Amino acid sequence: MPERRHAGHRPSRPSLRRRLLTFLLVPVLGVLLLDAVIGYFVALAYSNRVHDSDLSDSALTLSEMIGNDALRGELTAQARFLLEYDPDGRNYYTVFSDRHGRLIGNAELEGPDGSVPADGPPRLYDTALGRKPLRAAVMRVSNRHEPGDFLTITVAESLRDRHTRAREILFLTLPMQALLIAAVLCLVWFGVSHGLRVLDPLTARLSRREHDLGPIGEEDVPIEILPLTRTIDDLFARMRNMLGLQERFIADAAHQLRTPLAGIQLHVESLDNAADASQRSEALGHVHRLAARAARTSAQLLALTRTQAPDLPDHDGMAVIDLSTVVPEAVSMRVHQALALNVDLGYEGLDSACLVRGDALQIQEIIDNLVDNAFHYAGRGCTVTVSVSRDVDEFVLAVEDDGPGVADTFLALLGERFFRVPGGDEDGTGLGLAIVESIAERHAAQVAFLHAAAGGLRVEVRFPAIPGKPTETTH
Repeated sequence: MPERRHAGHRPSRPSLRRRLLTFLLVPVLGVLLLDAVIGYFVALAYSNRVHDSDLSDSALTLSEMIGNDALRGELTAQARFLLEYDPDGRNYYTVFSDRHGRLIGNAELEGPDGSVPADGPPRLYDTALGRKPLRAAVMRVSNRHEPGDFLTITVAESLRDRHTRAREILFLTLPMQALLIAAVLCLVWFGVSHGLRVLDPLTARLSRREHDLGPIGEEDVPIEILPLTRTIDDLFARMRNMLGLQERFIADAAHQLRTPLAGIQLHVESLDNAADASQRSEALGHVHRLAARAARTSAQLLALTRTQAPDLPDHDGMAVIDLSTVVPEAVSMRVHQALALNVDLGYEGLDSACLVRGDALQIQEIIDNLVDNAFHYAGRGCTVTVSVSRDVDEFVLAVEDDGPGVADTFLALLGERFFRVPGGDEDGTGLGLAIVESIAERHAAQVAFLHAAAGGLRVEVRFPAIPGKPTETTH
């Protein structure tokens, strides 16, 4: 059956303090445990050295006893006690003569590998008596009572006492080790807790903010969390941009929709007070025209805001598109409107691909706004030409008409928000060319307003060409 969770159960939140303590204390405890193990083996090595020295002394002592008294198959009781005494068991010894074989001993001890030099210092080696491991010292000396004979003296002891001494040394150091562990734990806990207090000034400064989305700054920020605060600053910057776009949209909408909405209200009142059908028809016509203007203004305000949204990909993050395919398709969608307005709408392009980085929908938005602008200001019966050409390392998307054109005084003002050429149709919103410039900026493109050869307006949008593509000729 699935595990039931109690109401209100929440998963534990990640804790920076707990994480730091885990990463610090676990290795520290491991190191201290390793130190205890190493301490034991160091104590064992020290115990082995002391016992090896005593074992060598026992072999030398036995050699002195044999040199002073002639052996008759036994040792004195005092000498045997000194050799065999072991609190945890027994010690073992043997004396062999080259001529007479075994003289004395209490065990059969195996000799070391290799020969033992005569009259040299005792040689230490490991051996065993049955299953009992032993440590032995052997030496070869001249028989003072029988010239030409050599005696091999071996003294051995069990390893139990060595391990017992090593454990005693370890147990003596355990309280100190435990105290050291406790001290390290306290120091680590205090260090982590005290070290995290460096965040308190930053926390206090941020808690005093209400609606401030300015940069956090770096004056009291520890270097370890600078990447975090810089990321938050970037987030604040995007939020400021979004709020700025929202505030600008609200202000623009309030400004641009005030006139048509007021006009609609006025003509609705006229419709209520109309005395005959002609007055009602005229009022309804004005309402329809003003409503269409309000709808177009709202749509273009939304389009302009979308082009300025910070979450859209930049130029380097856009896909590769072919202007020779995207532009003709966008122009073909406006043919029916051109026929209705008696406008000669044409297209001139290149023989092969015109590859740029961009967004096909936004490119279509550029073409729609430029064609709308040409239709609107050039008027019925005009000629509008959309073209794509190449100029060195740029592809040029151009829309030109043979309308009345724009005076030099106003060319530099085209593209500003809500700007309309004086004397033109009041139905325009003044946002179409601003949308074109905003989209072009996202595409790393440049917009130029020029006089057309036929006397009208020519608008050029220059896109950076993808390197490595050959120059083509127009047709």
